[in-house]
Amino acid sequence: MLDRPSYLAQLTTAARRSPVVALLGPRQCGKTTLAWLFGETRQASYFDLESQPDQRRLQNPELALGSLEGLVILDEIQSMPALFNVLRVLVDRPQTRARFLVLGSASPILVKSVSESLAGRVEFVELAGFDLREIGANNWQSLWLRGGFPRSYLADSEADSLAWREGFMRTFLERDIPQLGITIPPAALRRFWTMLAHYHGQVWNASELARSMGLSDKTVRTYLDILTGTFVVRQLQPWHENIGKRQVKAPKIYLRDSGLLHGLLGLPDWHGLTGYPRLGASWEGFVLEQILRIVAPTEAYFWATHGGAEIDLFFIHHGRRYGVEIKFSEAPKVGRSQHAAVDSLNLDHLWVVYPGQHAYPVDDKVTVWPLRELAGLSDQMG
Repeated sequence: MLDRPSYLAQLTTAARRSPVVALLGPRQCGKTTLAWLFGETRQASYFDLESQPDQRRLQNPELALGSLEGLVILDEIQSMPALFNVLRVLVDRPQTRARFLVLGSASPILVKSVSESLAGRVEFVELAGFDLREIGANNWQSLWLRGGFPRSYLADSEADSLAWREGFMRTFLERDIPQLGITIPPAALRRFWTMLAHYHGQVWNASELARSMGLSDKTVRTYLDILTGTFVVRQLQPWHENIGKRQVKAPKIYLRDSGLLHGLLGLPDWHGLTGYPRLGASWEGFVLEQILRIVAPTEAYFWATHGGAEIDLFFIHHGRRYGVEIKFSEAPKVGRSQHAAVDSLNLDHLWVVYPGQHAYPVDDKVTVWPLRELAGLSDQMG
């Protein structure tokens, strides 16, 4: 297991500020391991809410949890949503001497329950798979191909990694989704997930996907929301403002883990990936996720006009406007589209992230930036 110091630091800060910390993320991304590491240096009690013995320990949860001190870890809390009301009662008691760390794999249930029961008492930390800071920037090719799920990235071979991802997807569809009370047939959701993989990096078009699958727009929207809420799909929202141009107002869709994307597309190895006709879309999604984790802007968008001007990522940091364009090229060109984005959005700076070795300026507001040095991008923002 690789060290994850940034997440441990986030948990430490959140636990100091809030009586309840919710650690959210997809299944198998390392939440339980991180929680154990966090609890090692503290007086900690652990409950796996999918374990029958632990469920029996919590038959009277207010009594069982109310007597504990230190850190109390509740894993897969969406399995026992009634615990949210119990936690509200406990954290409001002056005599309670425990802090609670709850782990969940499904944001719709967890966030809805928290908003109703723990408003003002909880802080969220979202965990994803490994990123460039954790595996070392020179290992970016393996991370891109295999994705960031620990067991996929650390597998002994490409075949073992692909087999793990296939098993993950099958279990996710056949067990995890039904456990959330969702009754969609696994085959239908797998087909939709695969179709999304082919639309990866494109603007959402519900009607086109619905026609392809013989379903209604409402049904495919429901499928999209399920995959988004279980942290396997990202909907990147568009930025739009009154600039006198017709702007795109539908989100762009990305599969958040590049390894799952490649599994759904049938790309088993580096040779298959580099021969894929839409290689640039895979690269765009991979780099986008790395930027969102490392730079961690409060909010992030893309921007595009119907006239063709666009940038892949737009965000505001400390009151300054920044853009990122993502290109899979050893010599990326900065064209009229990017310059139009700089002017239209009044960007303070635009970076073009590419797989090469060196950073170099194009002009005073545009810099070509290598993926290997992504961790240093925050320093450029002042």
